Amino acid sequence: MTWQTAAKADTAAWLSGFIPDLPTPFNHRGEIDADAFGRLCERQIAAGATALVVGETAGESTTLEPADRVQLVRIAASVARKRVRIIAGAGSNATDHAVTLARAVEAAGADAVMSVVPYYNKPMPQGTAAHFRAVAAATTLPVILHDIPSRTVKGLADETLLELAASPRFVGLRDGSGDVARLARLRSRLPATFRMLSGDDASSLAWLAAGGDGCISAVTNVAPDLYVAVHRHFREGRLYKARELHQRLVPLATLLEREHPAALKFALALLGFMQPATRLPIVQLNGSAKAEVSQAIAELADEYLAAAH
Repeated sequence: MTWQTAAKADTAAWLSGFIPDLPTPFNHRGEIDADAFGRLCERQIAAGATALVVGETAGESTTLEPADRVQLVRIAASVARKRVRIIAGAGSNATDHAVTLARAVEAAGADAVMSVVPYYNKPMPQGTAAHFRAVAAATTLPVILHDIPSRTVKGLADETLLELAASPRFVGLRDGSGDVARLARLRSRLPATFRMLSGDDASSLAWLAAGGDGCISAVTNVAPDLYVAVHRHFREGRLYKARELHQRLVPLATLLEREHPAALKFALALLGFMQPATRLPIVQLNGSAKAEVSQAIAELADEYLAAAH
């Protein structure tokens, strides 16, 4: 069995739990900081992540060149050494471009493709479905759909999701809507192997409690061990403890979402993992926003680190 075939066959093992959406570190010249990115990958693998998302929302996907995406995949795959799956962002609002990206990240060593609902264009549901089918036809890799209406204007309609999920080429959904009720509407109508993951940190525990499979997270970049603790307590039936710890993460999650990914990059810079540099039109945080993020991280360190283990 090939690595790609195995990736399709055991999604319950790797497309679940907590999965970091990794930021893309840049140096002072605006180039990818390969060493910093490699350290971010290794840190998440050591914490127990089952997969890494690269070149997606946190990675400033819309300002990455195709060569940047290829570089990120190659670095992540080199660090991972098949210990975890590499999920490569390959989304675009131009279908031909999304197809080209999917082929490029597969050639670079990705294990799965994440493809977002086309943004700005506001396609009809039939157009969205045709877009995703074209992406799936361009690669042998499993495709994970990404629905994030706050950034794409139009979301992925339930009926379109059900239609796509009927194909084994589509293995899961990253739901950034925060609509936990969607699980109740769709879980019984989806294939048993189709993974439903939250893309919203603030509601991720509610998503798990409603029957979701995990979360693709920004917050776990800052505090992976703490995020693992929430999932561990939930899996082992300590719901009160999971809820208590998750509530302590929510203030930071809210701040990171407000100015994402600049706030995430600043938080990681505070912790010494990377520079806070971004690519325009994203700019670095101003003074008051920096103070809020600094305070939230300090409160986590004071109140939560010891309780996480």
